[in-house]
Amino acid sequence: MALTGRLGLLALLGALVVGLLAPSGTGVAAVLLALLVLVVADLVLAGSVRALRFSRAGTTSVRLGEPAEVTLTVTNPGRRAVRGWLRDAWPPSAAADDRHRIAVPSGERRAFTTRLLPTRRGDRPAVRVTVRAVGPLGLAARQGSHEVPWSVRVLPPFHSRKHLPSRLARLQQLDGRNAVMIRGQGTEFDSLREYVIGDDVRSIDWRASARAADVMVRTWRPERDRHLVLVLDTGRVSAGRVGDAPRLDAAMDAALLLAALASRAGDRVDLLAYDRRLRAAVQGSSATTLLPSLVNAMAPLEPSLVETDARGMVAEVLRRTRRRALVVLLTGLDPAPLEEGLFPVLGSLTSRHEVIVASVADPRVAEMARGRGDAEAVFDAAAAERAMAERASAVARLGQRGVAVVDAVPEELPPALADRYLALKAAGRL
Repeated sequence: MALTGRLGLLALLGALVVGLLAPSGTGVAAVLLALLVLVVADLVLAGSVRALRFSRAGTTSVRLGEPAEVTLTVTNPGRRAVRGWLRDAWPPSAAADDRHRIAVPSGERRAFTTRLLPTRRGDRPAVRVTVRAVGPLGLAARQGSHEVPWSVRVLPPFHSRKHLPSRLARLQQLDGRNAVMIRGQGTEFDSLREYVIGDDVRSIDWRASARAADVMVRTWRPERDRHLVLVLDTGRVSAGRVGDAPRLDAAMDAALLLAALASRAGDRVDLLAYDRRLRAAVQGSSATTLLPSLVNAMAPLEPSLVETDARGMVAEVLRRTRRRALVVLLTGLDPAPLEEGLFPVLGSLTSRHEVIVASVADPRVAEMARGRGDAEAVFDAAAAERAMAERASAVARLGQRGVAVVDAVPEELPPALADRYLALKAAGRL
C-alpha cells in the first residue's frame, strides 16, 4: 500500500475544519475515521497489481555507448482497470529511463518501452517491475513488485574499427591483389613476371628465364591459414585506469582490430583470457562468426585484483596451441610482475611460437615527466622518469628474448599492433 499527496492535502483540510468548527477530540476522531474510510474504499476499488502478467521483448545485446530498448508488455486479467505508475528497474550502469505512466483496462494489455544507455560493459539484468495502482479517489494505491527476467549484454565498443580500411588496403598489397608481390621466408609462390631494376636477384627463376626472351622472377604472397592466439591478461595490471577506462578495455579494442585484420588475411584467430584461471576462450570460429564470438566472450570480463599466474597462462597457451603460431600477449610492462611471473617461463613460449607483447601506456606519465613548475612537479617528474626508464628496461629485456613489444597509449595501441602484424606478414615470419 502507498499513500498519495492528495491524502495529505485532504488531511490538512480536515485539520482546518476541526480547528474552526469542532476543536475537540471527537472532531479529530471523526476526521481520522472519515479519512480511513476513504482510504479503504480507494484501495478496494483500485485495480489488482498481483494479477498482472508481464512479458518482455527487445534488445539482447548492444555496443557500449549505443542506446537499447526493451519493451515490457503488461496484461490485466482483473476486473478493474489498473491506473497509476510503473517502474521497470535496472542497475544504475544501465542508465534506464524506467518510469512510466500506466493505464491498463480490464482484459487488455499495454506495452511500455524502457530506453537504456549503458555506461559499462557486461550483462545488465533487469531488477524488478514495481506497479503502483492508484484508486479512483487518488488517495491511496496498491503496490507490488514482480520479477520479469531479461538481460542486455553490453559489448565492447570497438572504437578502433576506423583503422580497419587502411590496414586492409595494406594487407591487399601484401597479398598480391594490387600486384605488389613480396619475397620472404615462409611465403607462397604466386606467379612469374619480367625482372625490373630493384628486384631481389634471389627471386630470379633461371629455368623460366632460359625459356623466355627476358629474365623472369618469381613473385610471392604471404601464406594464409596461419594461427594467431590473442591472450588477454585479466589480472591486477589490467585494472589500472588510463583516462576513463581500465587498461583491459583498451587491450580489448586492440585485440578486436587485430582479429578483424587477421581473419581477413585468412588466418585462424583464437582468444584466451586468463589471470589465475581461464576466464574466457574462443576457438575454431569462422571468419564470419569470429567478431561476434569475440565481443560476446569479452563483454562480461572484468579485471581481477590478483596477480596473474604467468606459468599457468603460458601452460594454457601451449596446451591449446600445438602448431607454431603468433601469440599476442596483451598485458602490462610493470617490472615486478614481469620479473616474477613472465620472464621465468617466457623461453618455453618463444621456443615454439612467435611472441608479441602489447601493453597500454599511460599518457599522463609522459606529461608528468615534462613538469617543472614547482617542487612538487619536479618530484612527480622524477618519479615519472624512473617509471619510464624501468618500462624501457623491460622492453629491452623482452627484445633480448626475441619478443616484439608494442607499447602505446590507448588510442594508438590498436593501429600500432596491427602495423606490427602486417610487418611480420611482409617479412614472411608468420
